[in-house]
Amino acid sequence: MPASRPTARPAGPPVLPGVSMRDLLASCAAAELISRPPSAPELARPEPPVNEHREAA
Repeated sequence: MPASRPTARPAGPPVLPGVSMRDLLASCAAAELISRPPSAPELARPEPPVNEHREAA
């Protein structure tokens, strides 16, 4: 019985078939959006009261 040799492994990270780079980048962008806390709402500045009729001094 011959001794079995280990098979050579390709160099680099494993590649998942069926996942395009576009889908991968889109999922990363979506994950970044949902992982950030919502921004604080801008406070509305109250407008100064407007006097419709001004009396002379």
